Amino acid sequence: MWGMTTAHVTADTLQVRFTRREKIAGLVRDIDLPLAAIRDAQVVPDGLAATHGLRAPGLGLPGYRKIGTWRRPGHRTVVSVSRGRPAVQIAADHPRLDGLLLDVSDPEQLVAAIHGR
Repeated sequence: MWGMTTAHVTADTLQVRFTRREKIAGLVRDIDLPLAAIRDAQVVPDGLAATHGLRAPGLGLPGYRKIGTWRRPGHRTVVSVSRGRPAVQIAADHPRLDGLLLDVSDPEQLVAAIHGR
């Protein structure tokens, strides 16, 4: 129903593309994050459980779906995760965001691509 976020690693950038529905529901935009800004990337078994903070702005359907920006003191994470799915958790040093938490089709492959830069 929602479609799925896609992420692709180029020579120097992580390109994150949200579906039209995700953009509308979560008030998010596509992201081009320089690989040099990524501190760490790992797969977490449950993206919903790994989401922390308060939604501002975005969509949270308890126990089902989270899309948007989750904030806590000194930390801002762009999130797009679904129930029962692993997610890629990315820590970043970037002026607009401190992290990403993404439900993508092959999280292990994305993490390998980020670490293999």
